[in-house]
Amino acid sequence: MSEKIWLSSPHMSDEGYEMEYIKEAFDTNWIAPLGTNVDGFEKEVVKKVGAKHAAALVSGTAAIHLALIAAGIKEGDVVFCQDLTFSATANPIIYQRAIPVFIDSDYETWNMSASLLEEALEKYPQVKAVIITHLYGLSADLEKIVKLCKDKGVVLIEDAAESLGTTYKGQYTGTFGDYGILSFNGNKIITTSGGGMLLSDNEERINKARFWSTQARDKARHYQHSELGFNYRMSNVVAGIGRGQLKVLDQRLAKKNYIFEYYKKELQDLKDIGFMPVRHLNKPNFWISCITLCGEVRPEDVMDALAADNIESRPIWKPMHMQPFFQEYDFIGSDVGKTLFENGVCLPSDTKMSDEDLARVVKVIRSLWKDR
Repeated sequence: MSEKIWLSSPHMSDEGYEMEYIKEAFDTNWIAPLGTNVDGFEKEVVKKVGAKHAAALVSGTAAIHLALIAAGIKEGDVVFCQDLTFSATANPIIYQRAIPVFIDSDYETWNMSASLLEEALEKYPQVKAVIITHLYGLSADLEKIVKLCKDKGVVLIEDAAESLGTTYKGQYTGTFGDYGILSFNGNKIITTSGGGMLLSDNEERINKARFWSTQARDKARHYQHSELGFNYRMSNVVAGIGRGQLKVLDQRLAKKNYIFEYYKKELQDLKDIGFMPVRHLNKPNFWISCITLCGEVRPEDVMDALAADNIESRPIWKPMHMQPFFQEYDFIGSDVGKTLFENGVCLPSDTKMSDEDLARVVKVIRSLWKDR
């Protein structure tokens, strides 16, 4: 069996930056939540992406949850959510006992359609918040979406879990909305093993999020709680990994771009194959390189052939309105997300891949077209 090629696995720095910060945490005995790494990681991420304030948390999901709480979302409130996304985008809406309404994507961005958002705003004038996702590192149509939300006074939450390093008109995703969400899960472009961050220009809301994330403990000698709290704060050790990873973010961005361009160069001549849309306004991070197939070769053919050679690949996210748990909720759109799901494949995009690994993936895929 050939050596495994992963979809997107953790990639620690060759320089060992992460261990320097971890060692400091151990040497100073600051291994629990809070400490210089947590503070430093927040400040360094803010400086990198151009946000004003940040709270380091245990996951991107926790960050979305706290963003909804900070936005005042309560039971029965309507929240618009991108339909083509991972369930972690939608689950916190249910945590708050709010009502999700799912909005379809467009082919130009693969993300929430601005025209469908406008339609949804007319149908649900009582909506309190909108959650968009920058899928696979592709930015949504931010200019139009931001304007629509501002005009209607609706809170905009950017799920930038997959798009750290992506820019739209030169500005980093996660910094356009009222709140931005980052993820440092093991498969992301940089990782802390598990972790996330909440971004906002609203200092008071970020301070409140930090308070909620540490069990909402009031300032008192005894343990006193006047609000519901959560155990969501990032640990000092995990934050140390993040500080080291942040130093190599630009390297990871360059490699992800290289992988996408390699696949496009080597596969674009194949019949009925398409690639992720890259617009001039958007500089993606290419977290995962994806293809679409509309001919005789189907996604399952590609994934099965890759798996037979010990190469990991995945389907594109299954839309939320097609998920059994979310089927009872309203969906605004047609079949864009469904079509992308049924015809898309996520190709290996691991930043540790060599040219030989990439060539191996390409060889397997091209073999499916030989006799067709």
